[in-house]
Amino acid sequence: MRLLIAGLLGGLAMFVWSFVAHDLTPLGAYGVSPLPNESTTVANLASSIGDRHGLYVFPMPSSAKPSSATAPGGLLVFNPKFPTALQPSYLVAEFVTEVVESLLAAWLLMQTALAAYAMRVVFVTVIGLTGAIVTNVPYWNWYSFPLDYTVGYSFIEVVAFLVAGLVIAAVLRPRTAA
Repeated sequence: MRLLIAGLLGGLAMFVWSFVAHDLTPLGAYGVSPLPNESTTVANLASSIGDRHGLYVFPMPSSAKPSSATAPGGLLVFNPKFPTALQPSYLVAEFVTEVVESLLAAWLLMQTALAAYAMRVVFVTVIGLTGAIVTNVPYWNWYSFPLDYTVGYSFIEVVAFLVAGLVIAAVLRPRTAA
């Protein structure tokens, strides 16, 4: 039962931090720019791609042999029916995701023998740091995500786990020897 409470409260803490980071600070917009000539570019994309929702890379890299040649390129997520307003289902999915992340972090913490509150918080924070590294750094390296986006989003993730760790470590106090 303590695990469920820790996961739920940790997820709630993450959700609140995510709101603060994305809506009350500029962190959520680091490295993200509006599309120049948006209406013309979107019309051209819609005409070319049609109704095929997907992730597109251009030009498609060849792994046959390395090349030092360069060309304009990018990574594009295209959704022909992208909602123009915030959908409640997005918030629900985000909250559920953060509760699951917190449940996993709490379960991992329960497997340790860490007694000091600070070390337990650090343990959960390092889980978040690991997640930030394994996702954001490869996106920067392989897909040329902007460095400021990579750093900003990694920071948001690490702080989310720090905030969750503060809660989880308080709820899941170390068991005393019987």
